[in-house]
Amino acid sequence: MENELHLSQHISKRFNQELEEVRNQVLKMGGLVEQQVSDGLVALLDANEELAKKVVETDAQVNKMEVEIDETCTEILARRQPAASDLRLMVSIIKTITDLERIGDEAEKLGRNAMKLSDEETSSRQFVELRHLGDSVKKMLNRALNAYARMDVNEALDIIQSDRNINQEFDNISRLLILKMMEDPREIKNALRISWCARALERIGDHSKNICEYIVYLVKGKDVRHTSLEDVKKQIES
Repeated sequence: MENELHLSQHISKRFNQELEEVRNQVLKMGGLVEQQVSDGLVALLDANEELAKKVVETDAQVNKMEVEIDETCTEILARRQPAASDLRLMVSIIKTITDLERIGDEAEKLGRNAMKLSDEETSSRQFVELRHLGDSVKKMLNRALNAYARMDVNEALDIIQSDRNINQEFDNISRLLILKMMEDPREIKNALRISWCARALERIGDHSKNICEYIVYLVKGKDVRHTSLEDVKKQIES
């Protein structure tokens, strides 16, 4: 695996520990968010109101972790004044926790909609459109977090490409829901809520893609945001 970072080669051992500790905190936050997304999807598909409430309540913990990690990064920047790969690490961490916090917000939306839909005793069969999309998004997030832990650029690029499939699934679900609402106006309210959940899942995919772009930036020093995958590969090769 290509990895141009040297996080354990500083004169100060304490600096090494600080960098490793903050990376571990990011991964811990990622694990919490990943569980929140998984629980949100289960709560929605199984009409589990108690689990949905837990998902909503977890968002406060995610927000707290974002603030704590951000404050730690600010202190390191002020005291250590890092340069080169260490500065990229700090920047990428600050950006990553922002996306993780936003993934938590999207998971909270799943929880809130799950509570509303369970109150109406909606049949879980109405969520069949979301099941495959949810599984795809969960897998994408898991892969993104694992790639971040390993600083795996090749895996990150593959995940970035997979976002196209997530977007296609979302478009397909949107068309199906529009047809359902046209065929039976009584389904409009629930279909809209399911559509909001599908949008939340699609956004989680976008944020997972962002995390992978930060991996490329961190390891290669290349900012590949808003760049086609073909151009990304050309930048890395150059």
